[in-house]
Amino acid sequence: MERVSSRPVWSGSISFGLVTISVKLFTAVREKKLSFRSLHDQDKVPLKQKLICPADGKEVHAEHIVKGYEIEKDQYVVVRQEELEAVAPKATRAIEIQDFVDLDEIDPVYFDRPYYVAAKPEGMRPYKLLVDAMEKKKKVGIAKIVMHTKEYLAALRPVDGVLCLETMHFGDEVVDPSRVNDEGTNSKPAKVDPRELKIAEQLIDSLSTDFKPGTYHDEYRERVMELIQKKARGEKVVVRPEAEEAPVRGHGLMAALEASIKRAKNEAGVNGSGGNGHGTGVATRGRSRRRRSA
Repeated sequence: MERVSSRPVWSGSISFGLVTISVKLFTAVREKKLSFRSLHDQDKVPLKQKLICPADGKEVHAEHIVKGYEIEKDQYVVVRQEELEAVAPKATRAIEIQDFVDLDEIDPVYFDRPYYVAAKPEGMRPYKLLVDAMEKKKKVGIAKIVMHTKEYLAALRPVDGVLCLETMHFGDEVVDPSRVNDEGTNSKPAKVDPRELKIAEQLIDSLSTDFKPGTYHDEYRERVMELIQKKARGEKVVVRPEAEEAPVRGHGLMAALEASIKRAKNEAGVNGSGGNGHGTGVATRGRSRRRRSA
């Protein structure tokens, strides 16, 4: 786990009722993204982009650029920066808890980005009081916070004795899952065979384990970084595509389920875990799932 940066990204207070707690926010997640620059292949110099007006083909400089919102095809409403500033959310330094809800009432799809909330010295006592009370009641605080001129919906929840603030998507930003099933199909709901359901449940049991974040890795990023390091050392790189696993031979869904259970049992024996032993097996086959904060 990454260490928390010593530099807060936001400073202010949490309020619930008439109680105010002085706090600071720290980034809880540091995404490790691969970043490449576009270079000129002749001299390896980074390239610069220019903004060109397609009407006359000339470069447009910053002083001649305005913001426009497209209301219809090729029709824009121009909005000035001072107009945006006039309607921007009030820059407050407060996280006001509006409601307390049960965590399991919030679908993880609503969560966006997590931050750790640390108390300032003068806020230590009420901070500990809030954490203990929320842990005892098993509640999550729903609040709003303004950061970088943007208003966010947020959930405050205790995590191992520390408050975690998670920015959230608003309700009108989340797509109703029923629209996915309705999109482009008028077919009737599929029926599930009881025998297939039983085998599927057994397969889930055989793949079940405790969640250990360190087990899962971004294997693509690791391979790319290894490639870059080899090339930086002047080593010759030979590209060998990985061989794909042979597809399961069988007739229908039941055969695939039974073959999956057999493979899971075999891998459990190879790993020597005694139980399901599947934590390592999942990662090595590249089937690790992307984790969302919840």
